Amino acid sequence: MTTRTMKRLGALSLSLALTLTALSGCQGGGSSASGSSSQADGSSSAAQAEPMDLSQVTDPYLATAGIPGDTVVARAGGADITAASLLYWLAYSADSTAQYYTMMGVEFPWDTEMEEGVTMEQGLLDAALDTAALYAILPVHAQEEGISVTGELEQQVNDLMASMEADAGSPELLDHALWYNALTRDLYTSLFEINDLNAQLQQALYGEGTAGYPTDAEVTAYAQDDLGYYRAKHILLKTVDTDSPLTDEEGNPTGEYTPLDEATVAEKYALAQDLLAQLQAAGDKEALFDQLMEEYSEDTDASGALNGVDGYTAAQGQMVAPFEEAALALDDYEVSGIVESVYGYHIILRLPLDPAQFRSDYVAQQMTDLRQSWLDASAPEPTGEMERIDPSDFYTKLQSLRSAVQAEMDEQEAADSSASSSASSSSSAG
Repeated sequence: MTTRTMKRLGALSLSLALTLTALSGCQGGGSSASGSSSQADGSSSAAQAEPMDLSQVTDPYLATAGIPGDTVVARAGGADITAASLLYWLAYSADSTAQYYTMMGVEFPWDTEMEEGVTMEQGLLDAALDTAALYAILPVHAQEEGISVTGELEQQVNDLMASMEADAGSPELLDHALWYNALTRDLYTSLFEINDLNAQLQQALYGEGTAGYPTDAEVTAYAQDDLGYYRAKHILLKTVDTDSPLTDEEGNPTGEYTPLDEATVAEKYALAQDLLAQLQAAGDKEALFDQLMEEYSEDTDASGALNGVDGYTAAQGQMVAPFEEAALALDDYEVSGIVESVYGYHIILRLPLDPAQFRSDYVAQQMTDLRQSWLDASAPEPTGEMERIDPSDFYTKLQSLRSAVQAEMDEQEAADSSASSSASSSSSAG
C-alpha cells in the first residue's frame, strides 16, 4: 500500500468524521478538522512508538484497550453503546487534543484538571461516551419516524469498500488501514449509515414543505439575535490614502493610514453633507443611494470596481467600530448621518438580511438542539465493562498499532517502488 493510498484512506476517515461531527459538535468531543482519528494526527507519535505485532491482532479494540469491540460498555435510550464506537470517539478526541499539545511542544497532560475534580483523561472519556451515545440513540428516533437506511447508501458503502480494498491491495491491508483510524469495516459502515439517517431525519423534520420548515422571520431573528449578523451598504469618501498604511517604530502596521491634506478632507466632508441632504429628501432612498454609491463611493478594489454593491453581510466585530455601531442603530432601509472612521466618511444604508443565506445554519442548529434534548433525556449509563477502559493506556497502545501499520505501509511502498523501477528498466531495455 503506497503513501498515496494511506493518505487517501486517512482523508476518507477525515471526511467521514467531519460530516458526522454535526451530531457531536455540542458535546465538545473533538472539535476541529484535525480531530479526526486519521493518519495525519497520530503519525508523529505513532512513529515513536514500538510497533505492535499485527499478526497477533484480530480485533483492534481488544489489542489496544483489552476489550472486544462488540462489548456493550453503556446503554442510552434503550440502545447499546459498544466499545468500538466509544473507543473510536475517544481516539477522535485524543487526536485533536494531542495535536494541539504537540504544536505547543508539550507532552499530553492526561492528569491535568479540566474542571474541578475532572482530569483531561476523564473528560475525554466522558465526551467520547456522550458522542457514542448520540450515535446509538439516533437510529432509535429515526425508526420512530419510519426512516431507515436507503438502498442507495448501502450500495454506496459497498462500492466505497471495494474501491478502498482495490487501492489497498488486499483485504488485510485495508483492515489494517482502518485499524490505524480506530475503525473496522463494520463501524465505518455504521457511521455512514447513521449519517444518512441523520440527513433523512433533518429533511423529514425541517425540510421544505414540513411543519418544522423555518419561516423567514425565524431565520432572520436567529441570524440577527443569535449569530449577530447584519447587512448594510455604504458610500465611502476616503480621507486617507489607503495605499499608504502607517507603521510603528518597529515597522508594524498601526491600522491607520496617511491622511489626505486638510483642503481635500474638507471637500470630502462637504460632498458627504450634500449627498446626505439629497438622500434625506428622496422619496425612494434605496434607488438614489445606489445611484450615488455608484457615482461617488471610493470603496473599490484594485481594478476600480465598486465593493459591496449588494451590501456587506457581516457578523458583529468584523467591520470597523464606527461603521458597525451606526449600522446596528438603524432600522431596515434607514440612512445614517455622516459616520467617520479610520477610512473616511461613510453614509450607511441598513438592509434586511437574506434568510436564504442562513436557513441551512438555522436548520442545522435546530437539529443539534433536538439531538441534545434526546441525549439529555437518555443520558448514557455505563455497564461494568466501562471500568476496563484506561484511556491513556488505550491511546498509548493505539500508537503502537499505528506504528506497525505505518511500517507495513512503508514496506509496501518500497516494494511498489522497486517493482515500478524494474518495470521501467525492462521497458527501457526493450
